[in-house]
Amino acid sequence: MKKEKLNVPVKLIFGLLIAYLLTRNIKGTTFFRSLYYVPSLIGGSISIALVWRELFSKNGLVNIFLERLGAPALSWFSDQKLVMIPLVLMSAWQFGSAMIIFAAGIKEIPGSYYEAAEIDGANKWQTFYKITLPLLSPIILYNLVMQTIAAFMTFTQAFIITQGGPNDATNFYALYVYNQAFSFNSMGYASAISWIMLLIMGAVTFLIFKSSKKWVVV
Repeated sequence: MKKEKLNVPVKLIFGLLIAYLLTRNIKGTTFFRSLYYVPSLIGGSISIALVWRELFSKNGLVNIFLERLGAPALSWFSDQKLVMIPLVLMSAWQFGSAMIIFAAGIKEIPGSYYEAAEIDGANKWQTFYKITLPLLSPIILYNLVMQTIAAFMTFTQAFIITQGGPNDATNFYALYVYNQAFSFNSMGYASAISWIMLLIMGAVTFLIFKSSKKWVVV
């Protein structure tokens, strides 16, 4: 129940970087934007979770690839130190919704700012750090809040792929509530911890908004 938020920074970083690349003057950006958005539509489905489980199984494609590189096959879903890697990657793969919102925000930044920076001799990194990130900070705040809330509700991946194991390493909060309610028939306890989860989500969201005063450009 303590690792739901690991996928948030990974998903946001992927979404921001891909959005930045796809807003450049490159041919085929519309196609690639649509292509990268597809996982957000289907990534949370049971069928994709099953496919992901097979990819990282003992005889799956990931281990076959590792063996061809000369590395040993790994027990992804039975090792507490490894089990979060495929789950985080699966979640990060669904960065399309954040990417679309980032791309829309980047498109709204006036081009004159970049032209002025270029005249002043700023390089690409300086332009991104000094112009794009500050002006995109309200969008970053929105995506951070939405992805954090989504992370608390992580359920399908763990339920289908690991069932909360090994040794409760992937027993996320939503899965824990489900098991208490429907596996152990403790409806009262499940309701109580659901309210606790709501309070925790509210507290985390409040802290994010509170901290935003220091880094969001209004």
